[in-house]
Amino acid sequence: MTTLTVLPRANATRPMLVAAAALVGAMVVGMSVGPAGIPLATVLEAFAGHIPLINYHPYISTIDWDVLWQIRAPRVVLGGLVGAMLAGGGAAYQGVFRNPLADPYLLGVAAGAGLGATIIIVAGSANLSQLLPFTAFAGAVLAVVMTYLVGASSTGGLTRRSGSGTMTNTSIVLAGVAVAALFTAVQTYLQQQHSPELQNVYAWILGSLTVASWSQVRLILPYVIVSAAVLVAHRRLLDVLRVGEDEAGALGINTARVRLIVVAAATVGTAAVVSVSGLIGFVGIIVPHTVRLVSNASYRVVLPVSMVGGAAFLILADVVARTVESPAEIPIGVVTAFVGAPFFLFVLRSRRAQSGV
Repeated sequence: MTTLTVLPRANATRPMLVAAAALVGAMVVGMSVGPAGIPLATVLEAFAGHIPLINYHPYISTIDWDVLWQIRAPRVVLGGLVGAMLAGGGAAYQGVFRNPLADPYLLGVAAGAGLGATIIIVAGSANLSQLLPFTAFAGAVLAVVMTYLVGASSTGGLTRRSGSGTMTNTSIVLAGVAVAALFTAVQTYLQQQHSPELQNVYAWILGSLTVASWSQVRLILPYVIVSAAVLVAHRRLLDVLRVGEDEAGALGINTARVRLIVVAAATVGTAAVVSVSGLIGFVGIIVPHTVRLVSNASYRVVLPVSMVGGAAFLILADVVARTVESPAEIPIGVVTAFVGAPFFLFVLRSRRAQSGV
């Protein structure tokens, strides 16, 4: 009889403290670096002035204050939210599909968001900045819904149990590939028909936090909070799925329902963040695997630590993106690709020695 004793013991305290320290450091760096040349001491004083229950009022010039809290702070916070959701979504997908190479875009999120963004860009809407996040979000969700409907039709319904569950996972992933190919084909057609808008489309696809604002933070924050809470609440069930779906079913766990809930939460959160940041790749692979390498394979550790570490990673990646060719900026997706492509090859090579995620 399979019991939960086969699962690794997990203590997330130490890795969480390390990730939290990295996040604080990344936030300080993100707030300090920029053309305005604000001293680090001023940034630290500004942070201290926002600590609850501390009656501290730093003397900071109005210009420096506006630069810190109206330009840099929303960019740092938005980068943290995007990184946390992409990393957490990647860890969740890897757990659900028991595939170390799965990422948040597996089921067509990227293709759907890209098509939604392309449609509104080539339409030439006067309210582009307000409408683009909504169309990208709608496109991403539509793509995943289509993926699940196609995958369900090929397995006779999502709740049907098929052996170890391999056929269900494979069908869903293959449906995601097909839907992504369809959406990408439509996007490519639109780009060819509207070549003057190609630069704007590609700029969004490569990802950027250049126009980050508090309104964007407020827009995605509810989705990120709810999605992250659902994923963290299911982290123990992801550990159970690692031993196999038959064993998990013997323990009374409805694996189809767990899969649906986790995928839905990861998808909604991912769709929300990419709607304002564009398609930033590799975060969902780099961060969860780094956490596994340095701490523990249990999702009780991997999932929450990946979210905190992902926030720190993307904030630092954004710092590189806006400083390496200063005063110009390079797309943040280029930075993550430079780091992520070699890391992906490393994971692919080491996969042969793994019996499961």
